[in-house]
Amino acid sequence: MKVKTTELTRAALNWAVAKCIYEPDDVVICDGRVFAYDDATNGFNPSTDWEQGGPIIEREKLCITASVEGDWTAFCVSDEMDMQWICRGPTPLIAAMRCYVASKMGDEIELPEELK
Repeated sequence: MKVKTTELTRAALNWAVAKCIYEPDDVVICDGRVFAYDDATNGFNPSTDWEQGGPIIEREKLCITASVEGDWTAFCVSDEMDMQWICRGPTPLIAAMRCYVASKMGDEIELPEELK
């Protein structure tokens, strides 16, 4: 099933971020949680954990701002696709991780069966 990157949440969003960073065999889904090869104990949660999501924001130079509607907006320019991406979310990390995934994978991604 294809899902819009602007609608990704929870484990699906964390999985998509992991797919942008790690080799395919280094990302595992277990009991609805995402694990990456270098963070097997607590899971890979960049959409809720600043220690994991913060370095991605800094490295990718994502810009985050509060919107007047009460949510958050993130934007970046993708080198790979030569496009500007803008995504919103209820938290700064969700907005930023959606933007990161969109910049690397496009508007829609195919989710694995375990996350549908």
